[in-house]
Amino acid sequence: MSLTRTLTLLVTSTVLLIALVAALWSYIESNHELEELFDAELAQSTRIVQGLVRHLADTQAVEQLPATLSETLTLPLSRGMGIDLEADDNEILPGGIGHKYEKKLAFEVWTPNRSPLLDTLKSDDTQGMTPGYSWAESQGHRWRTFTLQDPETGFWIRTAQREDIRGELSQELALGNVLPLILALPLLLVTVIVAVQVGFRPLSRLEKPIRHMAPERIHPLDDRQAPKEVAGLVQAVNGLLRRLNLALERERRFSADAAHELRTPLTALRLNLERACSDNPDLSQDLIRSVDRMVHLVEQMLLLNRVDAGIDFAPSHNNLSAILEQSVADVAPLALRKHIDPVLEDETGQALVQCHSALINTLMRSLLANAIQYSPEHTTITTHLWPDGDGYTISVCDQGPGISPDERERALSRFVRLDQRQGGGAGLGLAIARRIAELHGGNLILTDRPDGGAGLCVQVWLPTRYGSEHPRA
Repeated sequence: MSLTRTLTLLVTSTVLLIALVAALWSYIESNHELEELFDAELAQSTRIVQGLVRHLADTQAVEQLPATLSETLTLPLSRGMGIDLEADDNEILPGGIGHKYEKKLAFEVWTPNRSPLLDTLKSDDTQGMTPGYSWAESQGHRWRTFTLQDPETGFWIRTAQREDIRGELSQELALGNVLPLILALPLLLVTVIVAVQVGFRPLSRLEKPIRHMAPERIHPLDDRQAPKEVAGLVQAVNGLLRRLNLALERERRFSADAAHELRTPLTALRLNLERACSDNPDLSQDLIRSVDRMVHLVEQMLLLNRVDAGIDFAPSHNNLSAILEQSVADVAPLALRKHIDPVLEDETGQALVQCHSALINTLMRSLLANAIQYSPEHTTITTHLWPDGDGYTISVCDQGPGISPDERERALSRFVRLDQRQGGGAGLGLAIARRIAELHGGNLILTDRPDGGAGLCVQVWLPTRYGSEHPRA
């Protein structure tokens, strides 16, 4: 798992957990505070009724109090106006005379000797004469009550609120407090994800040069773009790149010097062998073939060294079709000696690409020579060119023994010859061809023949324009 994904998951999970805990805590606290607010409102309503009862007791006879209290504290609709108070609509009563939630409130008033003057709760409980907060059951609902006794008149007064309406209101208000946090949570998570992605962009900018750094163009990373947390790692990577560049440079210099120094004595050795064995040519043939093989190896090592180093690599616009025609013509004498027919199939006629013509010619001659070397007599080698995406594909197919799929990648390695009994090469031809393809931004793969017959196909894809950063797989 990537560091970006891991950090994103950790941060988003932490933010989500904290947000959910905060939402739950806010909901619980809001409910608690609203319950306290409702209790305070209940006590205040009771004291208002206390003031009303005290005033009526001073102005009216006790016999008149029930009727006056009923007219004042009882909802008019409860006396027969025929409106469903439990419906969700019609919250405001007709004519604006009240609110349906008034039905959720109840009042009780007793005389000092506990004779009821008003009872809209109808709870018939024995706790009504206990001052303070309590709970009562009535009309199929649970009610929150507050009871007090007026010290001046001695009247007992109790006010009640239905529990369901208290819960409904408190939940709505609590959700109103929590809802903005819940709605903002997705935006917060997206912001966190974007922030993590933006925060890791400097690492992505450091990764890009390494991903596309060629062995022949190794250079240190720009540590000015590195975040402080990875500056030490970037400096260590730069040190490794410098050491690697020095090692590769020593290897290239050694290969070039060794091959260059070997060329002259090998040429002299061949001439001396020809001169010494001029009277007996049969004796010199095996020795001369061995020297020729060494000379060929030296030439390939020099070529590989130049290709690896990118020396004199200046791509220009060339006709790939013409290069293939010339390459097939160059190897035609070698093919005819083994009675092999080289065939060129060109679907383009003129394939213009940005390439180094001499290197592409070397690539094609190497592939064709390799196919001729491993093909039996009286067979055909087919070179096929066709457009493919934003480039062109070249295939060279022979009718030889082929290479098994699990050995093909190894066959593209340097100094590897799978069959030592055939050919006299050093195992550099395919490696050089693949390196030339990669140098142009293309690639080289080994496949089966499209017709399913015996043999091997080498496919080379080259982009139309040099410098493609993502060669075709």
